[in-house]
Amino acid sequence: MDSIESVRVRAREGDSEVDRTDDLAVEEPLEIRIAGPGEDPAARFVTTMRTPGSDEELAAGLLLAEGVLAERSDLVAIGRPEDPRMAEELKANSVIVRVSEQARVRAARLARGTVMGSACGVCGKTSIENVIPVEAAPLASRLRVTPDFLYALPVRLRERQSIFSRTGGLHAAALFRPDGELATLREDIGRHNATDKVVGHCFLGGRVPVGDGALMVSGRAGFEIVQKAYNAGIPIVAAVSAPSSLAVDLADATGITLIGFLRDRRFNVYTHSQRVAAAGSS
Repeated sequence: MDSIESVRVRAREGDSEVDRTDDLAVEEPLEIRIAGPGEDPAARFVTTMRTPGSDEELAAGLLLAEGVLAERSDLVAIGRPEDPRMAEELKANSVIVRVSEQARVRAARLARGTVMGSACGVCGKTSIENVIPVEAAPLASRLRVTPDFLYALPVRLRERQSIFSRTGGLHAAALFRPDGELATLREDIGRHNATDKVVGHCFLGGRVPVGDGALMVSGRAGFEIVQKAYNAGIPIVAAVSAPSSLAVDLADATGITLIGFLRDRRFNVYTHSQRVAAAGSS
């Protein structure tokens, strides 16, 4: 399924008009179904609005953030429905995740009967206690970065936003290595979906907890971005725009260095500033 759809528009600039083609980011529902390790049928867990692409990564990242998946062995298999009676369009908008019995039990307690919007994040979770268990330990990564490392992230993020460059309508999330090289970038109409895709990519590759990476997101940093980073073991989260107050509280409680307004060679460090070297140091 395509991530971009072309439509005809009438564009006006000043006193002139022209008919032309405009590219739009696609927004479609993705139904995530969960099944146990046996042959039992899959049950609907949630439907989320997303931009098609990297759907398996999105499902894995979302289920890790929701607490369904706790470790790589919880994920038995992931793929599209195989029922020949099912329409191809429905198959393209569905993912079946087969999990361990322990994960299936967790999913049954957490299953939602709603549709998540593309800006929803972890809907309904409104306090730190509901997002991160009280017994969870703060991240203790020794990763330390320089201001120059951070200044380079927005440029590298924008350079790789191929769909955004055509549509202007997508968010991006990217994971950077300690040397500043881009490890993974994903785009989606929702920044939390883009983050889930990045985290899911790492999870499926057996690289969670990450421990030594920095997550950069376009737009603002809501608490759900911090929560997803914590579950993936990512110690630094940076955003082009502002964090929310709950994002700051959550980052402080979970040991994450949270950086906002990272653009035009400036930024604010809201929590755990020890991971950012002072100007002029290395």
